[in-house]
Amino acid sequence: QNRTAWTKGVGTIKAKGDYFYFVGCAPFHNPVFQYLDLNVIDIAKNILRILNAVGIEPVVSNDERCCGHDSFWAGNEELFAKLARKNFDIIVASGAKTVIFGCPEGYATFKEHYPAIVGELPFEIRHIAEFLVEKLPESGLVLKNAGDGTVTFHDPCRLGRRMGMYEQPRQLINLVPDTIFKEMDNNRQNAVCCGTTAWMECSSCSKTMQIRRLAEAKQVGAETIITACPKCQIHLTCAKSNTDIDVQVKDLYAYLAEQL
Repeated sequence: QNRTAWTKGVGTIKAKGDYFYFVGCAPFHNPVFQYLDLNVIDIAKNILRILNAVGIEPVVSNDERCCGHDSFWAGNEELFAKLARKNFDIIVASGAKTVIFGCPEGYATFKEHYPAIVGELPFEIRHIAEFLVEKLPESGLVLKNAGDGTVTFHDPCRLGRRMGMYEQPRQLINLVPDTIFKEMDNNRQNAVCCGTTAWMECSSCSKTMQIRRLAEAKQVGAETIITACPKCQIHLTCAKSNTDIDVQVKDLYAYLAEQL
């Protein structure tokens, strides 16, 4: 697969530089979930647009591989170690000082588990939410309000309970002028999970959790439920297709890119 083809006509990238954007599995997920009318690669496109808008031309590598999250949680330690070493070597060769992640799973995997395989990381690990909380206000960019009505935020497990990052996504949403933001009853550390991880199970139990989450958003009057995890967006969109719950599921970086 050409893992950089999606950047054509979207934004500017480099082969070497201080910032490495670790894209993750979006290029693979994109063709798989077309049946949901969901273009997962749009997450990467919007992140690149935003990074360019704040003055950053990141390295995006055609040699990048899966971070190994799913292999790790499925117990395939040999494959996980192989992927970790491969990605580590690619990033070091790029000269990057900071690696930026849009996917909470990649972020958590690098931060928690890569050092056990490759040793102390010689580059900084940043999630795009915490990165943009600093960079967007500094950039002087003027945001507009595209009119998504009342919005709420779904906390991904890896970003929230796993890594303790609750406030930064909310801060980004509230940078948009005249935002009408409502919290769901279960939020932050008490947020309802999207129902599955590592593609290991999609049962009636997980579907019940997903539908409950969509209903929670509707109960607080939200027209849009925003999330910051590709898999959460996929699972909630899939569940929504089997209900009459009228709530839009939108990626955080699509929401921000529309306001630029």
